[in-house]
Amino acid sequence: MIALPARPLIRWRGWVIAAWAALALLFAPRACHVQRVLAVRGENVKSTESARANQLIRATFPNPIADYVAIVVHGPVRWTDPRFDAVLDSLSAAIARRPYISQVVSVRTIGESSFVSKDRRTTFLIAALTPSSTSDLNRTVVPDLRSLVSETMEPLPRGGEFDVMVTGTPALDYDVRSISAEDTENSEETVLPVTLVVLVVAFGALVAATLPIIVGFVAITIALGLVTVAAQFQTMSVFVLNITTMVGLGVGIDYSLLIVTRFREELNRGLSPVDAAVRTIETAGSAVVTSGLTVVVGFAALVSTPLTETRSVGIGGLIVVAVAVLLSTTLLPAVLAVLGRNIDRPKWLARLLVRIHTPSGWERWARWLGHRPWRAIAGGGAILAILMFPLTQIRIGLPARNWFPPQSESGRGLAALRDMGASGVIMPIRIVLQLPEGESVLAGRRLPGLKAISDSMRKDPRVREVRGVATLRPGLSTLQLAIFYSDVDAVRDRYPEFFNAYLSADRRTTLIDVIAADTVSLTGMMDLVRHARRVLGGGMRGMQGANIVVGGFAASSVDLQHDLLKRFPAIVGMILGVTAIMLFIAFRSLLVPLKAVVLNCLSVGAAFGVTVLVFQHGYGGSVFGLDGPTEAIFVVVPVLVFATVFGLSMDYEVFLLTRIKEVFDKTGRNDHATMEGLSATASTITFAALIMMAVFGVFAFSRVLAVQFIGFGLALAVLLDATLIRMVLVPAIMHIAGRWNWWPGVRTPKLEAGDSD
Repeated sequence: MIALPARPLIRWRGWVIAAWAALALLFAPRACHVQRVLAVRGENVKSTESARANQLIRATFPNPIADYVAIVVHGPVRWTDPRFDAVLDSLSAAIARRPYISQVVSVRTIGESSFVSKDRRTTFLIAALTPSSTSDLNRTVVPDLRSLVSETMEPLPRGGEFDVMVTGTPALDYDVRSISAEDTENSEETVLPVTLVVLVVAFGALVAATLPIIVGFVAITIALGLVTVAAQFQTMSVFVLNITTMVGLGVGIDYSLLIVTRFREELNRGLSPVDAAVRTIETAGSAVVTSGLTVVVGFAALVSTPLTETRSVGIGGLIVVAVAVLLSTTLLPAVLAVLGRNIDRPKWLARLLVRIHTPSGWERWARWLGHRPWRAIAGGGAILAILMFPLTQIRIGLPARNWFPPQSESGRGLAALRDMGASGVIMPIRIVLQLPEGESVLAGRRLPGLKAISDSMRKDPRVREVRGVATLRPGLSTLQLAIFYSDVDAVRDRYPEFFNAYLSADRRTTLIDVIAADTVSLTGMMDLVRHARRVLGGGMRGMQGANIVVGGFAASSVDLQHDLLKRFPAIVGMILGVTAIMLFIAFRSLLVPLKAVVLNCLSVGAAFGVTVLVFQHGYGGSVFGLDGPTEAIFVVVPVLVFATVFGLSMDYEVFLLTRIKEVFDKTGRNDHATMEGLSATASTITFAALIMMAVFGVFAFSRVLAVQFIGFGLALAVLLDATLIRMVLVPAIMHIAGRWNWWPGVRTPKLEAGDSD
């Protein structure tokens, strides 16, 4: 185990406490506003096809509609009514005057029926954002637009009768970020009293119970402050806020629980507060550092990925775990040395809870398990197998429903667009076609290929509409298109806004927007992207030498999924390999790390299986606010959950094995050491798991689906790990393996007197 400078830390305990207090005060203001520096959409892999498409759109078109918002207007009268006219005119004029808006498109400017609902009472405006404003999409543009809409509607006669909603990808991103911040704050308020109750029951003392909570919140404060610093050099995803809070509270309280428990044990052995604190750092402190390193391995693997979502969570996880370990092994022992026996106050509380802390129940369980290990393995293994079975049906993709918070303004706007059959307008599949230098896409030999692409996409039953220069006048034949574009300048003068958005100035690059039908889910749109790439990749007549790429929201999701799944085996291999090596070094055993790795994989697999059952298939999903099965699991979820929970579950492995090894080194009796180690740590592990499940579980009720996925998966994995794995399978295997558990550290597998293995 890792040796820590225990005596110097306790000798200078006053300075240690002062230093941590200063750091907390320094980073608290930054932590309070961390959501301002987080992004929903990050700069992911630069070499992906969708990224290249987006770069081409921004770089080659005079007035690209790369990022835009939709302003949905629902009124009490038809859109042709003068009152509705006044609203549309006022909104269009006010929005167009904003410096970050390049153009405003509405039913009044283009006359398309797709911009109006069947009852003629709902329509929408498309406000294209200038390229220079895209860096502030989620910070200033969306809230400013919403304020502008309110100011514009207020003076209009009976303007309050109109429902105006700002939606579109930028608005959806903004609402996800805002709701994530609100849910994190609400979750902290919810989990705090639950955690305090568990800790009071665990310690039987109020003072001892408050210390882990203080450590957890200080860890989060300092970590989030450091995240704001990291955000100046690296795009940080909004997911880092939830993960940092979950992991910070979980590990901060868990590590503190172990430290405080061991400190009280040393006091009860008759040591002075100072000596007890030193001994606690030397034993439990070393276990915390070892455990923290195993958690860090998972987050370090995420840092190696090129994706903003996973990389930033890896950075945030590394920071918060490091801070929690340092706090638990420096600040907490220093405070304990100062408090001494005062941590047991009030005394009357301990007397009320004395029966809960009697170890007789765990001792009986440890003895039963020691005499029936094969029965325990059979029962535990069967339960894990049943829970893992749904994992065989997992489908990776974007969820069919609830992906965007339905109760937010942007979510309601998206629902309104879906009701009128126009939700695909704000998330089109974007095909960018670029010819070699000097060529024109409107040339006679290129137009047939351009029309063939549009026609082939339009024939797909999943497609509602195709927009591009070949469909500007629907129904035209190839010959009629050639005649129509015989005077390109005249057509450009007639449709300037359209041409600036869909045709480059040199005419060698064009854009085709494929709008999916509203019956097509987000995962269906991803399938449509794959279909488009297969069709275009096979070569189109008349498009020889052209560079054709497919972009858009669904395409970027396809690229994200492909890249992450390709790297997932390497991430898993790195986590398993490094964790096994660390455990081998810590315990000088070959069997211990192999057993830990295999059992951890089983618990994570079982957690994924139940996640598929609840979310993908919808069994019990209504408990978490879902209105139906998601039909798919977001690709980031398995990666984040595996990397996070694999290290966290190692906490309990290290806690349990450290105590077993401690007893074994003293007695040389494996069965006795396993029983005593289990009975001594079972209560601590149980309470620690309850706290961790409360912290993670509250996020399963978040309004952001991705956070629900992660919170549910982590909470369930901790539950399985602390029960089936650490309380059943690990000790059962330890009993069966006997002294081979410690080979090659213990080289002679002979039996000691009184040992049954």
